Amino acid sequence: MYTREILPPIASPVVDGMPVFGTWNKAFEKVDLKEIRKPFRFPLLNLFRDSRIREWHYFNVQDNNYLLEAVFGNYKLFRMAQIFIFDKENGQKSVFRKIKPAPGLQLPISLSNSYLDSNSSQFFYRIHSWLDADTIKFDINIERRRQPQLTAHLAYNMSAQDVTPAVVSLAFSEKRSLCAYKALAPVSGDMVFGGKHVSLKKETCSGFFVDYKGYFPYKMASTYCSASGFTDENKRFGFHIAENQTKETNKNNENALWVNGKLTPLPPVLITMPNGPDADWIIQDIEGMVDLTFTPKDQNRYGLNILLAKTELITQLGVYNGMLMNSDGEQFPIKNFFGMGEKIYLRV
Repeated sequence: MYTREILPPIASPVVDGMPVFGTWNKAFEKVDLKEIRKPFRFPLLNLFRDSRIREWHYFNVQDNNYLLEAVFGNYKLFRMAQIFIFDKENGQKSVFRKIKPAPGLQLPISLSNSYLDSNSSQFFYRIHSWLDADTIKFDINIERRRQPQLTAHLAYNMSAQDVTPAVVSLAFSEKRSLCAYKALAPVSGDMVFGGKHVSLKKETCSGFFVDYKGYFPYKMASTYCSASGFTDENKRFGFHIAENQTKETNKNNENALWVNGKLTPLPPVLITMPNGPDADWIIQDIEGMVDLTFTPKDQNRYGLNILLAKTELITQLGVYNGMLMNSDGEQFPIKNFFGMGEKIYLRV
């Protein structure tokens, strides 16, 4: 069975100007990739060097009736906030997107106690990452013509007894890294969507929070598979799996499974789409711990060209079937488990 060492906590994934690679179960005190000395073979001005760092916050909240996904990213040539909400009962969905050229949105280097917000009256959001108080709070209020109003006040319970995060520093090269904080947590709060009030209870609602920072390649290609919910025994259950361009993935990767807050690092996987992204996706490893099929049911496609930048995003809603295994050797059958599959190409 695949195993991966969980290292003792450290303050930063950059030590003496060099990135440190590994997997941890506690957030870094700070992640500042600008501290890496000479990340490129040839010397670059600080402005050009720092422009190669991409960063974003990712939220995914789901109960039996609703799924909400939000991404807030700084891609240097442009910055983007995108919020997607899906009503499972009637199939109603809305996508709210705001894009601005050039940098400006700066994500915090620490999740201990930091804010990220927007001052737009028609597209307002505020994120308070406050791991020191075992919480992450997320507020949004969007009022746009020809779209239903969306208001949400959500709180993630990040207490250690409920959440064991997966914290990784992965290698693109010897001096260029990807750092990610991932957690599946109970979520509570309230939403108003299309005039309908929804109350979310932590007993029935779960959410992923992911923070990414990295010296991503100029042509970034990644595929993500994720789902959360509850097992037949009412255990909080979720997985977040990625196939990306990092090196030595058997030794270290970002794939993770959570069962009632307990973390299982998963092996690297191969995600194939033999009939294209609109048909079944096959997600498998060689260790026998991951054997899934994702069947898309509804999709959202988006493309963007700004100067030298190009973005292609395919987001699929669908169901997972198959099996996952945790570190105790316990198998979890997956049957019509609702989740998402995302395929991203970013040239920037």
